[in-house]
Amino acid sequence: MDNRELEGQIALVTGGGRGIGRSIAMAFANAGAEVILVARTKTQLEHTRKEINKTEGKATALSADLTDRAQVAATAEKIRDQTDRIDILVNNAGGGMEPKAVADSDPDLWIKDIEANLFSAYLVTHAILPLMKATGGKIINIGSGMGHSSGAGSSAYHVGKAGMWMLTRCLADEVWEDGITVNELIPGPVATDLTTGRMEVGGPPPFAPSEYVKGPDDVTPLAMWLAAQPDHGPTAQTFSLTRRAI
Repeated sequence: MDNRELEGQIALVTGGGRGIGRSIAMAFANAGAEVILVARTKTQLEHTRKEINKTEGKATALSADLTDRAQVAATAEKIRDQTDRIDILVNNAGGGMEPKAVADSDPDLWIKDIEANLFSAYLVTHAILPLMKATGGKIINIGSGMGHSSGAGSSAYHVGKAGMWMLTRCLADEVWEDGITVNELIPGPVATDLTTGRMEVGGPPPFAPSEYVKGPDDVTPLAMWLAAQPDHGPTAQTFSLTRRAI
């Protein structure tokens, strides 16, 4: 595999300051892509940006709350000032979980979960699509196996990620003629700073016995493979790193 296979491409990675997003951004930069990092926390974004730039990569960082329409619009304007195209979009930003039964849940927190895991991806995609339609590209939506199954006590996360799955399929139907592919990547359980205390890399997983808890870097090979697919490559598909049926 050519280790500069993304040379000359421009990638936008949301949630790029930490965890899976950071690992994907670093891998894309190492493969030659110029990376635009977008997330809420400035300090984490700056750390990732500096790490990429000091290894002769090229990265810029933009801080924004991606559930806020005005902030997404302002961020898209800054991106348009910087470039006339985006070749790869990774919708990775998300998180949170209202771990209660529907009857016991806080409606405000439930809705915040949907906003974090679905609405943010919609807003970013809506704003960035004009920069992709001219030349085509790849959209990689970071999903979850929980979006393909039901589960008591975590309905907000299940519903948000189920929406991401369906957004992937509907969007793929809409943009294939523009040369844009849209696929869902399901990492499976990954130990990040958001999940510390709930899981441990290589440790006994709180999932199916066959499952394995990965580190963020374990997700990057599949993200790289999807980003490097030809224009006529797969679209409207789900690619999973889990060790259980989806």
